[in-house]
Amino acid sequence: DGVITAVNPTATRMLGWEQAEMVGRRLADFVHPDDLAATAGEVAKLSDGKTTLAFENRWRSVHGSYRLMAWTAVPEDGRIHGVGRDITRERTLARERERIWNLSPVVKVVVDLNGEIFAVNPSWTRLLGWSEQETVGRDIRDFIDTGDVENATRRLGELADGSSLAEHDTVFKTRSGEHRRIAFTSVPEADTVYGFGRDVTAEREAAEALATAEEALRQSQKMEAVGQLTGGIAHDFNNLLQGITGSLEIIERRVAQGRLTEIGRFLSGATTAANRAAALTHRLLAFSRRQPLDPRPVRANPLVASMEDLLRRTIGERIELELVMAGGLWLTLCDPNQLENAILNLVINARDAMPDGGKLTIETCNAHLDDAYAARQRDVKPGQYICICVTDTGTGMDSDTIVKAFEPFFTTKPIGQGTGLGLSMIYGFARQSDGYAKIYSEIGEGTTFKLYLPRHRGPADSEEEVPQLSDAHATDQGEVVLVVEDEPVVRGLIVETLSELGYRAIEAADGPKGVEILRSKKRIDLLITDIGLPGLNGRQVADAGRTVRPGLKVLFMTGYAENAALASGFLEPGMTMITKPFAMEALATRIRTIIEG
Repeated sequence: DGVITAVNPTATRMLGWEQAEMVGRRLADFVHPDDLAATAGEVAKLSDGKTTLAFENRWRSVHGSYRLMAWTAVPEDGRIHGVGRDITRERTLARERERIWNLSPVVKVVVDLNGEIFAVNPSWTRLLGWSEQETVGRDIRDFIDTGDVENATRRLGELADGSSLAEHDTVFKTRSGEHRRIAFTSVPEADTVYGFGRDVTAEREAAEALATAEEALRQSQKMEAVGQLTGGIAHDFNNLLQGITGSLEIIERRVAQGRLTEIGRFLSGATTAANRAAALTHRLLAFSRRQPLDPRPVRANPLVASMEDLLRRTIGERIELELVMAGGLWLTLCDPNQLENAILNLVINARDAMPDGGKLTIETCNAHLDDAYAARQRDVKPGQYICICVTDTGTGMDSDTIVKAFEPFFTTKPIGQGTGLGLSMIYGFARQSDGYAKIYSEIGEGTTFKLYLPRHRGPADSEEEVPQLSDAHATDQGEVVLVVEDEPVVRGLIVETLSELGYRAIEAADGPKGVEILRSKKRIDLLITDIGLPGLNGRQVADAGRTVRPGLKVLFMTGYAENAALASGFLEPGMTMITKPFAMEALATRIRTIIEG
């Protein structure tokens, strides 16, 4: 009659009822209403002496929820003995697996090691047109393009050896006679292989087209750049060289005439021209990714704020400047001087885009570039960045201009008002710093330039004072410095400065001579060497020196570094670097720091 006469402790734990709350009550008090008819039918069979081997129904717990139970039951002396197992979670997981199998956009295929197909999910049919009935039981190579069958056979062999295969492209034939390229990840387990694929047909075709277009573009840019270099950059250099050589000629005449009081302004003119030439070469090298940087932990908010007065003078009174600095901005690792230069160039561009005035906004924020965003961009790594955003309300750019904006020597300014190296220099700086640059603009609406620099998790550096040549740079210990430099003028200037500061200097004009001195018994406290030396380069000289003088302190000089990220891998402990051209005060400061450090 369906009255419960006994329950074991497991039943009470599973459903939450006390034994007294269940014994004496009817099954209908606990079984789900939708399962009552089936349960009554099963009880009737048991009453007729039949055994129940597998029956499922839902039982109400004390909390009101239902648990799915799988029963085995036998009749005996007018009573029914039932043993139940809670399969609620098991059945839920099975339904979820089935739902994922059916709804997933990923093509899923199960085959044996011979290639016979056991199962395919609906995405197989949606992509290729072959139904499950047309597919299961056939060899997977029946559906692969004939030109790719040999590769498929080879991969089955690799999978038979127990090796998983990630992202391998296979060309499949559709039911309509077309071809689709699917990137499969295949995982073997015992005698079965599970394949997970995504359609990459359009992606691969776009990549091939892009590669072809890029190659043609690079060749075109090379030819165009050569012409613009000879006409523009050579012209600038000639003007700068004229300023230097002309000033030196006048100084020479004034010295011969004894008119020493008048040479100051000509020295200043020569120095200014030389500095401008150095800045131009730094811009060129930054774009080519050969300009060595001096990366250090940087707090961008104070850096931007310190530039406010300079920026206001640069943009003039007709343009409103607003700084929006984010609280809690992360540290970044970059060259702070290059970052200042990048911000100044962006502000100058924004100013020129607002000839009638407007508003310029500089914002900072923390940003996270996820995998999906990074996959849509070129050379972008997912991760945490700080973002410096420069927005103007100027004339804006069309899509063609945006595409060309980072190209070297491209400028929309009139002849003589721009070299076209500003944005390309910023792009080079961003790439060297493992960052990213992006332009958003519309004609008549203005432009937003976003500079992303990677988050740095280390401590911040304390600010360095501008080095000034003084008694603090001098030494009374008589340290010996070996100078290896193939350019006589540069070598002579360094040796002269060292002598003035109280150091004893030894000269070497090339790498082999430098190594010879290092292997001698002479005292040497510091090696100063150019990186680009004839015979042996500076790093080879330093390595040779450290084999006989472990812990030798080294200061590298460079004006053209093959590896732009020298500071992150090239330099070992006890080594540092200075970039030409440098002020002698900066050299003296660097020498004192490395010797004392």
